[in-house]
Amino acid sequence: MSEPTLASATAAHARNARPHLFGDELAAVEEALASGQFGHGPITEQFERDLADFLGVPETVAVASGTAALHIALLAARIGLGDDVVVPSFTFCATVRAIEACGANIRFADIDPTTLCTGSTQIREALTENTQAVLPVLYGGRPVPLGDLEDELAERNITIVEDAAHAFGSYQGPDRVGATGRATCFSFGPIKNLTCGQGGALVPRTREEAERARRIRLLGIAESAARRQNTTTYRVTGPGLRAHLSQINAAIGRAQLPHFPTVQTQRRALWHTYARHLSDLPEAVRLVDVDIDHAVPSLCAILVDDRDRVFTTLRERGIGAGVHYPPNHLQEAFAAWHRPLPATEHVAARVITLPFHHAMTERDVHVVTTAVKEALR
Repeated sequence: MSEPTLASATAAHARNARPHLFGDELAAVEEALASGQFGHGPITEQFERDLADFLGVPETVAVASGTAALHIALLAARIGLGDDVVVPSFTFCATVRAIEACGANIRFADIDPTTLCTGSTQIREALTENTQAVLPVLYGGRPVPLGDLEDELAERNITIVEDAAHAFGSYQGPDRVGATGRATCFSFGPIKNLTCGQGGALVPRTREEAERARRIRLLGIAESAARRQNTTTYRVTGPGLRAHLSQINAAIGRAQLPHFPTVQTQRRALWHTYARHLSDLPEAVRLVDVDIDHAVPSLCAILVDDRDRVFTTLRERGIGAGVHYPPNHLQEAFAAWHRPLPATEHVAARVITLPFHHAMTERDVHVVTTAVKEALR
């Protein structure tokens, strides 16, 4: 086989990310459609049980998106008006919108420039007297241990809600992310490690929290959908959203889940391939470490000087470079909560995410990394 060239770039490395289907999803969707029940139903509830078994937790609550999972997890923890929630600025804006939707105050935290995650040092610096929750983001799939800070937060009754949108399948110690006792939220959007087309789930800390989350996702109605079929009324007992996971989306997730060992193997192998091809980069360029021994990575990020020029050069050469993420504390919508975050601003001006998905081959990685090296020159 001849060496790949930039001119031979395929659609695989022209896309920063793309969904991956294993072939079982179509039949699963057909079965869901044939059931005649498209909203919340038995397939959704079976998907919840499948997720719980996979993660090793008592139960999960499936919802319409990762954003909804964060919003509902905060509401279920009784976060609301006047509460401060600590969150990294370096995340997709959906994380911040979920806090805003609860009526809480956003307290932006800086990140560790090595991991691109908020750690115990940055969270401790951002705490206030009114802090009621902290929301670590597991960037790239990397687990976020908080060490002694976790005990301090527990003593102050501060809830930890993990944004694990990138981290389905990752481990924190011997346990999967989601099985560490924290409230944890996953996204099952199109390009996530596990997809439902669109969807999400949260892992509650207690049975009471699970029941509150289930009421909230179905408009605050106390009775289950199955029970309402056999009664002439229902009770609306608290806050609620239209945020259930449809049976159609749950069917896709159920079809995907048995293949997750393959997902885990392929994503780790792809990240290792990038690491090998980027090993001879100059010191000014750095591959972001995702703690690959524990993570199931969702992206591959590098930090480069002169980022905008390098990004534009890659896009002009047909490489699906991305930027994850512009910092939220500098966004107009969140100006009321701005505070200086030097590490975040330094990283956000340098980060590029490289194409990372199941269609990628070593040939594609070679094409991408060759383009990176030429752009740097």
